[in-house]
Amino acid sequence: MPARSYDTLQGTLERITYVNEENHYVVARLQVSGRRDLATIVGNLPTVTPGETLKLTGEWVQHNRYGEQFKVETFETITPATLAGIEKYLGSGLIKGIGPVFAGRLVVAFGIDTLRIIEEEPSRLLAVDGIGEVRLLRIRTAWEEQKEIREVMIFLQGHGVSSAYAAKIFKTYGKSSIAIVQENPYRLAKDIYGIGFKTADRIAQAIGIEADSPLRVEAGVIHVLNELAGEGHVFYPLDGLTKASAGILEVDEDLVTQAVERLRGEARVICEPAPQGMAVYLAPLYAAEEGVARRLLALAEGGSLPTDIDIERAIVWVEQSNRLQLAAQQQEAIRQAIQEKLLVITGGPGTGKTTILRCILQILDKKHRQMLLCSPTGRAAKRMSEATGREAKTIHRLLEFSPKDGRFKRDQHRPLEADLVIVDEASMIDIVLMNSLLKAIPPAAGLILVGDVDQLPSVGPGAVLRDIIASSLIPVIRLSEIFRQARESQIVVNAHRINRGELPFCADWEAQERGDCYLLVKQGALEIQAAILELASSGLPTRHRVDPLEQLQILTPMQKGPIGAMQLNQALQALLNPSGPELLRAGRLYRLGDRVMQIRNNYEKDVYNGDIGRIVKLDLEDREVTVRFDDRQVTYDFNELDELVLAYAVTVHKSQGSEYPVVIIPIHTAHYVMLQRNLLYTAVTRGKRLAVLVGTKKALAIAVKNQKIQQRYTGLIARLQGSSQESALSLALSE
Repeated sequence: MPARSYDTLQGTLERITYVNEENHYVVARLQVSGRRDLATIVGNLPTVTPGETLKLTGEWVQHNRYGEQFKVETFETITPATLAGIEKYLGSGLIKGIGPVFAGRLVVAFGIDTLRIIEEEPSRLLAVDGIGEVRLLRIRTAWEEQKEIREVMIFLQGHGVSSAYAAKIFKTYGKSSIAIVQENPYRLAKDIYGIGFKTADRIAQAIGIEADSPLRVEAGVIHVLNELAGEGHVFYPLDGLTKASAGILEVDEDLVTQAVERLRGEARVICEPAPQGMAVYLAPLYAAEEGVARRLLALAEGGSLPTDIDIERAIVWVEQSNRLQLAAQQQEAIRQAIQEKLLVITGGPGTGKTTILRCILQILDKKHRQMLLCSPTGRAAKRMSEATGREAKTIHRLLEFSPKDGRFKRDQHRPLEADLVIVDEASMIDIVLMNSLLKAIPPAAGLILVGDVDQLPSVGPGAVLRDIIASSLIPVIRLSEIFRQARESQIVVNAHRINRGELPFCADWEAQERGDCYLLVKQGALEIQAAILELASSGLPTRHRVDPLEQLQILTPMQKGPIGAMQLNQALQALLNPSGPELLRAGRLYRLGDRVMQIRNNYEKDVYNGDIGRIVKLDLEDREVTVRFDDRQVTYDFNELDELVLAYAVTVHKSQGSEYPVVIIPIHTAHYVMLQRNLLYTAVTRGKRLAVLVGTKKALAIAVKNQKIQQRYTGLIARLQGSSQESALSLALSE
């Protein structure tokens, strides 16, 4: 069969008209010399920027609706050769220190020689108005970096890898980039956020690393364990790990078994026997789980709290002081909190957890106890502060995380100064964070974990709160009574109905019934998407005076598909924030005013996975985007923008620990795998003022009836119960 021949097209990228975030498919317009009209180009172009000169290979095709298009197979960026191209190229934010204004001035001053002068005679730039020594230094530094980044880019493109990663690789490894990538490309997956095993593996195979290379198989096993940890597993059975790794790597299972043994010998994984086989842990997760169990047991056995409080008198006093009548469960929670070293308080919305906390704090205040309050996320800590009238910190801030050292300053060597530590939203804490927290709690201090165990478990590995409760090591107060004021909320009542496996009572949106929890019945996924857009743009603003940019959050079970977060975000961005200064990076379009979410913990910036903010500044000159998170602003370099995604719609998992005035929840069998009771329960309880379910009654019934919780492999229950080593890791699934 003869090789396929392709056409070549070269021109200046004028504008990008469409980008699909899921696959980086781009529709753009290209100015081609000698052609009157702009050419339409389509294809996977993840890193292109208006103003760049592109050399494309591909073929002309005729689209039924949009006419003639150039379908791109491969592309490369080349130095622009026209004045307009040079101005657009420099003004695109490519070089830090040169934005559209200075690009125009440079082209006026130096014409077609502009790029050569920046390269060969940069001191001449001082003749341009506004460019002094400081700006010149920034421009020269950025230009040199771009040259070196381009070398990395050419190297990567030569091995079939997108240039989107070049700047990140260069930032991490500097001038050693190409040497390091050639020596061990699998380092990229470990060292550089956004580069996964598949990308590193593609580079490795392109530079000649064999498919059965021990280096590749070991990297593959670590990758699979990391993926499983991302699904919540603290360890995984060896048989399952072997099959999964062999399948992904397309190698014999014997090679995987040998790789596990080598990794075990290097202490990168830890294996422990169990009745069903062998449990395989990533070394840090093993250390974390063993540390949590050991430290909880030590706290539980470390004596009792001071007994200088007449508890019954204290309860009467706090009731009189607050003019309230505590329920029997609430009184018991206060008794236990004052007496026990360790306590779990769990319950759904409206069951009085906050009232209990306020009473405990008031009573212990009278005895001058030193108390610290914390929560896993900034949003939850802020809510805790508002509810108690006391300072509450994120766990990271409480433990004084040092970005420079990559560790917490508070630990067993420098513990917290506290008689009691109270942790809210404890269901969100994964095994690693819990270990760090327990390290810092003084042996004589008490610990109270407050949370809703029926919500989704932590995003990170483990099911810590569930496992602690199931172990029976620690006293547990389960709050079940819904108080009068909370019973007036359909959201609260329906949350408890869902939790009991009963269908919620929802007001009919189309019948214009009144309520705070609605059902809008729509059948197809595209019909649901259209209904969500209508609710956001006019339905909710008109009927309930909802500001969609400030008060509304769409919560969806999954990322992909017409009612997944990605497509909903693009549609909502076009609807709610359709115009203004914008920037395309790594297949995502960012626009001034956009609602965005941080998707990884960034300790240097003090922003964390799930934090939501608004873009308040796009600076092409300094290559920076500024985002306002609550009361502070955080600046991102363009190369860091893969940490931010649009957040008009987010997954239910990402919403944990947050509350929003109004939520819309699509519910459809397209998300069948995620239709679970605890996911629906978590989503509904995020709404403070209004919750609107949009979808089918069938999908709603499936979710309510499906009590199957995604099972996680953890050994914490057995460790806390003090079982022998073999039965301690019975590979029991955490329910």
